[in-house]
Amino acid sequence: MALHRSRKHSIIAGVCGGIAEWLGWSPVAVRILYVVLSVLSAAFPGVIVYIILWIVMPRAAE
Repeated sequence: MALHRSRKHSIIAGVCGGIAEWLGWSPVAVRILYVVLSVLSAAFPGVIVYIILWIVMPRAAE
């Protein structure tokens, strides 16, 4: 299974949902982990990484 943005588990862009599908984890767990890591890293790098992933990760096929 390739890494892609999720259509099924999308809240903003589907990045965390796509990562969760790829890892076989709960999308809620990935979102919480991502927010915690972003806050612990002063939030700015987390936002930049999310935007880059939004641009780079392809959208899931329908």
